[in-house]
Parts: sequence; structure tokens; C-alpha cells
Amino acid sequence: MIHRERFSRREFLLLSSASSLAMAQGVTTRDLKPQRRGKASGLPFLAKFTDVAEQAGLVHPVIYGGVHNKTYILETVGCGVAFLDYDNDGWLDIFVLCGTRIDGPVPGATNRLYKNNRDGTFTDVTEKAGLVRTGWASAVTVADYDNNGFDDIFITYYGQNVLYRNNGDGTFTDVTRKAGLLYDGPTRWGSGCTFVDYDRDGNLDLFVANYVDLQMERIPKPGANPFCNFHGVGVNCGPKGLPMPRNYLYRNQGDGTFRDVTSESGIAKADRTYSMTAVAADFGNTGWSDIYVASDSTPSLFFKNGRNGTFVEEGHQSGVALSDDGKEQAGMGIAVGDYNLDGKLDIFKTHFLDDTSVLYRNDGDTGFSDVTTASGIGVETRYIGWGAGFADFDNNGLLDLAVVTGSVYPEVEAPFPKYPLKTPRYLFRNLGDGKFEQLIEEAGRGIADAHCSRGCAFGDFDNDGDVDMVIINLNEPPSLLRNDVSSESKWLKVLLVGTKSNRSAIGSRVLARYGGKVQAQAVMAQSSFYSVNDRRLHFGLGANLRADLEVHWTNGLVERFANIECNQLVTITEGRGLVKSALSGLQKKTSSQT
Repeated sequence: MIHRERFSRREFLLLSSASSLAMAQGVTTRDLKPQRRGKASGLPFLAKFTDVAEQAGLVHPVIYGGVHNKTYILETVGCGVAFLDYDNDGWLDIFVLCGTRIDGPVPGATNRLYKNNRDGTFTDVTEKAGLVRTGWASAVTVADYDNNGFDDIFITYYGQNVLYRNNGDGTFTDVTRKAGLLYDGPTRWGSGCTFVDYDRDGNLDLFVANYVDLQMERIPKPGANPFCNFHGVGVNCGPKGLPMPRNYLYRNQGDGTFRDVTSESGIAKADRTYSMTAVAADFGNTGWSDIYVASDSTPSLFFKNGRNGTFVEEGHQSGVALSDDGKEQAGMGIAVGDYNLDGKLDIFKTHFLDDTSVLYRNDGDTGFSDVTTASGIGVETRYIGWGAGFADFDNNGLLDLAVVTGSVYPEVEAPFPKYPLKTPRYLFRNLGDGKFEQLIEEAGRGIADAHCSRGCAFGDFDNDGDVDMVIINLNEPPSLLRNDVSSESKWLKVLLVGTKSNRSAIGSRVLARYGGKVQAQAVMAQSSFYSVNDRRLHFGLGANLRADLEVHWTNGLVERFANIECNQLVTITEGRGLVKSALSGLQKKTSSQT
């Protein structure tokens, strides 16, 4: 296996060029045939997804580049979405990012904040909230960076990133300049971003990735060279053949401002890659947050926390940089969860078509193992995967996987119908023995219907005790997939509130023990693809009526709570104990829902 860090950047680009000439395209793929499917389990899947976006009021399209052709890679990547409770009323609101078009702004194309009306519908409050903005939005991260009790929003762009401070009265203020996050120089293309308290001082810092060093005037047109070609069809160029940028880390000074610590923290020492989604979590069970970055067509990055204000990039050493055959993959989205119930956080990463997504099992101190083939994940290679999430969709106590898909080449569908622009979502149902089974139609029309999707977020928007999904679809309205579980399986939700730790508890872990099982979950500020999930952790419990909880706070405190009753939300405040409460929207599903 060739390790890329042995070569200079120029040599690396030359090697990549030679490889891409052979494949004649600008995105890495291993050209894999799908793994043979095993015999179907025959088990019923007791969760069904229905797209209720239109009746819920999510009706505005997410404009992003051309519809029938895309001249530049900027038009293809798309953006993320967030579930958040911006007004602290106990109901998830939705923040939808948006792009624009190369030939100019489109009327009504803006990021949108939808307020949850607590009855299955949402109201567009974007203008009232002060969040109207046009441009090429990419990723979003949400957390309370100033510890004032209200969630703030940071967004990356092609262009200037923006930080919005939540004023606590339903409005936001752009504090990018005041916070020290404006930059001069060539245009950056911000990609994944996440709040992370890497030094455990109680203040949330900010990691910002960049995708491509994209100067629009220098980009070749479709078909101009092998990096702009897909099976003989001229397509937008890149990312291969385009320069790679650097990633940045900003330390929260505790006074509302951030300071660039990219160099002193060791982030700058890492090889440059085409970085996409960024997640921060305690993967080593050390009590300190690491950072993992999915990289497109280059090795993915794993920044191990040195516990002294620095990071060391150990993607290769940890086993999460490449596939099991030592190949680069087109990393897009990331899901983090404990799929095998061993108390450690595993990683799932989505990739380009004609390749599998990858499942990395966390082996503890020995790093990660690629178990894609052994787990059954390798049965799917048809689609380009983007947003993804681990969630127990049927509340049976095992984490399932959901993936949203969509092509980047609208021009290819006519000559090659097997590569359509719009493709279905799919689920991998957890069978409980380290194996997954792929479901599409069995999970409902909301999963089976085809869209050109990108970011997605997971959370219980209707407070009925199961996990729903909101999905970005390019050049059409978002999808809001309501999950209806037709079983009596139990569940438990946990909301953490930090005191010495950052108030959002970003970086904390919870271990839930139920029925002889143990499951770890992490509080994170970005996941999926450029998106943000419900910060309330959701544990399916199966038939178990109670669970024991062990909370590992970001600042190192460990607290334990025994015999917590099922089917409720518990709020745990660091050092102050637990408050039990039924969800305000909890009600038995009607026959029309099931």
C-alpha cells in the first residue's frame, strides 16, 4: 500500500493525475460490483416513512446550480440542513440551507428557518429571524457557543462564512466580524464545520474544513480534460485536477471572539485533502474530542486529540483514511454510532457510485477495522451517497442506518440511463449480529421515492417517540419524512445541559444499558452530510421498560443514573441531576398514522 504522506504535494497530484487518466473522471471510484445479497431475513420492519413536507409547510425549493446541466463543480455539491430548537420550546425547528445559480440570484433563494407549530406544521420565520441570505451555502453547525442558553448557527459558504448569534427573542445577529471570523485573501470554499471543545475549557471552539481551492475564472469547462469526463460524457471538472485547500481551527476566547490556532494546534501539519463533512466526538473513550473529516478522492483525516491543545493526524494509523484494500474513496457524509453495542463509537462513511460506503468498527486502542463486506454493507454500489445517520428507527434496541443519494451529473442520464440524476434513499436494517440488511420499498414511500438529495438530519420533530428525517433535495423542496412505528417497542430520550462543560454538552457521551446491552451515543454539532441532528439522544429499548445511564461529560465528570423509566425525555444538568418529563407532544399514534 502506498501512503500518500511519503510524497510531495506535486508528486501526489501527478500520481492522482495518472490514476484519473486511467479512469477518465475527476472523482475517485473503485469501480466495484455489488456484493452478492444474502437470503432475506423475512423479519417485518415496523417503521414506515412518509414524506409530509408539503402539508407541513416546507414548500420552498432548495436552489442549487443548474437543473439539466452543471458547468462547474460548485453547482453539484449542495448543502446541509439542521434540526434545532432555537426558541427552547421543546419542539424541533428546521433550518434549511440554500444555494443560487451561476447566472445570478434566483428570487426567493435563501436559507430558511421553519418554526415548529407543534401540530405537524411549520411557519417560515426567516425574515423575522434576520436570517435571509443569498449565496452558495454549504454546511451548518449549531450549538450555544457563548453559553447564554440559546443555540447559535455557523454556516460555511463558497465565499465568506457567517456566524449568527441567537438573541433569545426569536432573532439572530450576524456577528462574524465581531467574532473575528472574517478573512481576507482569495475566495475560500467552506465545507464541513463543527463546534468542538477541544481543550475542555467550557467554551466551544470551531473547526472549519474547505473542499477545493476554487477560483472560478481558472476552471476548465466540461470535457476539457480527463478530470471533466464521465464514461465519455463531458461533465463538470474536479475535484481531481484542482488545488487542495487547508482546514482551520479557531479557539473560543470566552469573550465572544475566536482566534486562529490552526498552526499551533497541529491542524496545519496534516496533508491537504478535498475535505467534506467534519465530525467531532470522543472516539477513543479518553474523555477528549477527536475530529474526523470525510475527504473526497483523497485519504480521510483523523485528528487525534493530544490532550494538550494539539492534534496529530492519524488517519492511516487508525485505519479510517482508506478502504480495506488501501484505496482512496470519495468521502461525502459521516454517521457516528455504536452499531454493535460494545460501548464504542463506530463510523460509517458514504462514497461515490460504483463503490461501497464503508463501515469502520471501533476496536478501541487498536484503531478501526473496515467491516464493510462482513457487515453486508457492500451490497449497494449503484448510487452516490451523501447524508447518512445511525438511528434506531423501529425502537428495537439496535441502531439502523439511513442513506440519502443523488447524482452530480445530470448530463449523463440520457446516454446512460443506469446513472439517473434522482435516486432512492435506502436503509440498512440492523440484524443484531454485526450484519445489516438493505431495505428500500419496505421502509415506505418516503424512502423509495427518487430525489437528488444531499444533506439530511435525524430527529423527532413531532415528539412522538421515534426518529424522523429532514432531507435536502436540489432544485425542489426538502423532504420531511415522518416515521410511524407500528410496534410497542420502548424508547428513551436524553438531553444534556452542561455547566462546567459547554452548555450544549458537545463532546459528551452517554452509555445506556438495557436488557444486557450497552449502547454509546455522542452529542455532536455536525454529522450526516453538512448537517445537524436533534441534540436529544434517542435510545430504542425494545421490550425493556428501564435503562441505566452513564454520562461522560465533556469536562471529564462521570455521572450515573439507574432505573430510568422508558418512553420519556430526561434532561440531565451537569452536577445537578436529572429531571424526568414526558415529551410535550407525546400521544398514541392513530390508525391513520400507522
